[in-house]
Amino acid sequence: MTPDDLPLPSPAGRALVVEHARALSDLVDRQALTLESLLATLRSTRLDDRAARTLATEIAASAMVEIRTETDQQRSLLLEPVVGAFARLRSDLRPLTRFGDLDVQFVEPPATGRALPGEVAHAARAIVRSAVLALVDAGRSSRVRIQWDCDGLNLLIGIRDDGAGELTVHDDSLRPIAERVAALDGSLDVASTPGWGSDVAVTLPLDPPAEPGSLDESVALSPREREVLRLVASGARNRSIAQALGISENTVKFHVSNLLRKAGAATRAELTALAR
Repeated sequence: MTPDDLPLPSPAGRALVVEHARALSDLVDRQALTLESLLATLRSTRLDDRAARTLATEIAASAMVEIRTETDQQRSLLLEPVVGAFARLRSDLRPLTRFGDLDVQFVEPPATGRALPGEVAHAARAIVRSAVLALVDAGRSSRVRIQWDCDGLNLLIGIRDDGAGELTVHDDSLRPIAERVAALDGSLDVASTPGWGSDVAVTLPLDPPAEPGSLDESVALSPREREVLRLVASGARNRSIAQALGISENTVKFHVSNLLRKAGAATRAELTALAR
């Protein structure tokens, strides 16, 4: 039997694969945050050796318990109150904010805000964690402000730092965030002022987008997506598209993935047929 003879996974099987990938991504994020918290604790000048070891043990034990008891199925099926989801985020970041060099300020969302679907709450926390870790790695920020709000239709996330103000929406450190936002049909904007810091604004819809059946004028595409679509429809491969547009192959893959999702297409061939 050749690979071509193997049956394609069912929709339910594909959903399980996607869920597994999401769970693995979340696990990586949480473990990275745990390691950063452990390092911050062990390096802290405000704790003696015994206190640092005790706290580090508590952080590690808490992370292991959470890994064993929390399941992605529960996250995806349950609604989370927006205040509760934000409280979980604060809990995730508490060790890093207490004993690290980064001062993180939290602006609470309104208690009357609409409950978040599990997938949105999960993605929102992952987005903020990724942003904070990127700022820690850059080492240029001493203060970060995190704000959540809800307008009834969208979760509004604001992350502002006091760093060098050099961040752009195309920065490689924001690529994981951009992918998560795009997967939920949200939007990502970055405003930076040199010497004054950067402001990252994320909007995540609380309701799933309607799935288009054809790629017509009703499907909103960015100018770059239309360029990529034109080249895909011409039969060009990712490398050729990247060379023609002066972008990386990874960026091309990101745009193609967005086009497939927006068109409701499963393959490039189907996307090409819809475009024509």
